Amino acid sequence: MYEDELLMRRALALAARAGRRGEVPVAALAVAGGEVIAAASNRMERGGDATDHAEMRVLRTAARRRGGWRLDGVTVVVTLEPCPMCAGAMVQARIDRCVYAARDPKKGADGSVYDVLRHPANNHQVEVTEGVLAEESGRLLREFFERLRTG
Repeated sequence: MYEDELLMRRALALAARAGRRGEVPVAALAVAGGEVIAAASNRMERGGDATDHAEMRVLRTAARRRGGWRLDGVTVVVTLEPCPMCAGAMVQARIDRCVYAARDPKKGADGSVYDVLRHPANNHQVEVTEGVLAEESGRLLREFFERLRTG
């Protein structure tokens, strides 16, 4: 979908900036009615908070802007398959859709390791679109971790 790709390009640019700050280059957008209502990247290193993932940050901001935790009608666009914490928060917030780029073979929660987003026992089902600009996201992550190992 063309709109998904445009949004993912925006998220990837935000992720690249996070990588230059020393954060794992992951970013997310919350979109409602065709408008980006929140954008964030990881801040775990700077904030010293293991829960300061890009997805959690956009869910919090979107909830504040919406005036409540129920985020029906919201799509979260993220550069990496969500972890169990973030996927669980998306289900709890009742977002409509999650669009992500690269799979996360170490802690992905859309079937790579865990099955949180689309688990049939969930009280809410999240529509998922995976693989949007996955190659670009994967490259960004690989280059970041290569620099950490060699630098």
